[in-house]
Amino acid sequence: MSSISSKTKVYSVIGHPVSQSFSPKIHNYLFEKYDIDAVYVSYDVNPDCVKEGIEGIRHLGIMGTNVTIPHKIEVMKYLDEIDEKAKLFGAVNTIKNVDGKLYGYNTDGTGLTKSIRDSSGEDIKGKKVLIIGAGGACRSIAIQLAIEEAASIEIVNRSIEKAQIIADTINSHFETKAIASSKTITQDDIDNVDILINTTPIGMGTDESPIDTSLVPPKNMIVADAVYKPHETALIKWGLKYNLKIAYGIQMLINQGIHSFSIWTGVNPTLEDTENILKIFLEQQKNA
Repeated sequence: MSSISSKTKVYSVIGHPVSQSFSPKIHNYLFEKYDIDAVYVSYDVNPDCVKEGIEGIRHLGIMGTNVTIPHKIEVMKYLDEIDEKAKLFGAVNTIKNVDGKLYGYNTDGTGLTKSIRDSSGEDIKGKKVLIIGAGGACRSIAIQLAIEEAASIEIVNRSIEKAQIIADTINSHFETKAIASSKTITQDDIDNVDILINTTPIGMGTDESPIDTSLVPPKNMIVADAVYKPHETALIKWGLKYNLKIAYGIQMLINQGIHSFSIWTGVNPTLEDTENILKIFLEQQKNA
């Protein structure tokens, strides 16, 4: 996009805060790449004003919006239609505006599973998965793993009640066996896992790890971390030390964004686009 005109379409991300969001970089790259006359901007919407924010999207003709923390659940009250998968996830991270009618979707789960497939070359089907954390990201990811026929999912969280709700949802809708626990992860646990996923904020801007890094993983285990700043979290460094296949947090974010872009535009970006956006992110981190 060379310039903004009266015909330029507007897309956005809403959250609180959103000043550090990488989403504008993703979508403005894609709009320029595919010669779409559009611009993507960030709106910091106070939690007390979510309804007004959604009505603004509707009446100002903002064509599509990503939704981030803490609004993914609250926005559902104000949409006209919600995709069946997003209903099951219990959260919306993508809104499409069609002539003032707002449709809700969720691309969180597919963002993670595509990252795993891209980085490992392996499918989810038949895999034994251990997920750390039981927040909104875990719910979307765990259900998507069940949709893609993971053999089993164990959700480990300090509050077992939250983990149990997610496990119960999976057990009542899918063939995947899901269990919840609040235990400390041991060597025995790691030995029996194909995919280890961190969905907590542990490691964001710190050198903390959600597991004991003295544990030794099986050589074919896949490690995924939803945290994307820093690029190499303590958990990721642990995986790299043992030459494991890694799904980085930024890959998940980029894949979520690309899926949203496809919902809005009907355009399916390429793996080359993903790689170029990753380069932009890494360059940005280097200069931060």
